[in-house]
Amino acid sequence: MLMNMKDLLAVARAHDFAVPAFNISSNMLLTGVMEASEEKQSPVILAIHPDELHFVRISFVKAAIEEAINASIPVCIHLDHGASVAHVIEAIRCGFTSVMIDASAYPLEENIAICKKVVEIAHAVNVSVEGELGTIGTTGPEAEAGAEEIIYTNPDDVVTFVNATGVDTLAVAIGTSHGIYPKDKKPELKLELLKEIRSRVDIPLVLHGGSANPDEEIAAAVKLGINKINISSDIKDAFYQKCREVLANPVLREPNSIYPPCIEAMKKVARFKIDLFDATGKAALYK
Repeated sequence: MLMNMKDLLAVARAHDFAVPAFNISSNMLLTGVMEASEEKQSPVILAIHPDELHFVRISFVKAAIEEAINASIPVCIHLDHGASVAHVIEAIRCGFTSVMIDASAYPLEENIAICKKVVEIAHAVNVSVEGELGTIGTTGPEAEAGAEEIIYTNPDDVVTFVNATGVDTLAVAIGTSHGIYPKDKKPELKLELLKEIRSRVDIPLVLHGGSANPDEEIAAAVKLGINKINISSDIKDAFYQKCREVLANPVLREPNSIYPPCIEAMKKVARFKIDLFDATGKAALYK
């Protein structure tokens, strides 16, 4: 069942759970995410970053849409961290049902102006829009882009931003970074800040950089009002660590010999995240 993000997250907001947004940039990751989500009967967001989109090409999006239409669970196809109006228009033309416009590096007034323009374009064709206030950190070159220093979301700006733009969801910066954290870096979410933000607005809130944070903090964030959590590095790391292991056998060359155990490794992580976000079985709420 293909849905936009507004309708998908309205149910999560009403029932206090978070929908996982898994970044997919290959057929194998798409297969693993869909299989894990259907097994868990969890709604799911298939997230594709502009860099990933240019790698997998538009034909891949058509495959993801076909999977969504035929699935027994609610599915949203989401542009992750669109950096320009051009990115958004490309995604809408491809068939995405949700887009993120990330203008968080700009001053508040400019962020509002860019997001408002995207909302006008996207809402005209029933596509949902995610904005961002504050900046997410980054952990290295293999992670998605982020700021060297986290700029936490200012609760005083939240109401102004949401009212002025009309965004459907808001990504907040409360202490996460994209990527896998190095051993010497201890992530810590500012849960009191999340409480304050949640008290100011009622739209679904989004947590980016959800990989490698302490499980108890993520679970607490869900209970405090996070309704979408982005997971990219964790499933990819599990997939490719297993891939390196499998390829130690020099005889293997067929994809159907190499990839099944890799898909199973990433599915194990995906299933754990679905449980952690309290999304297991929640597909039944959409019927």
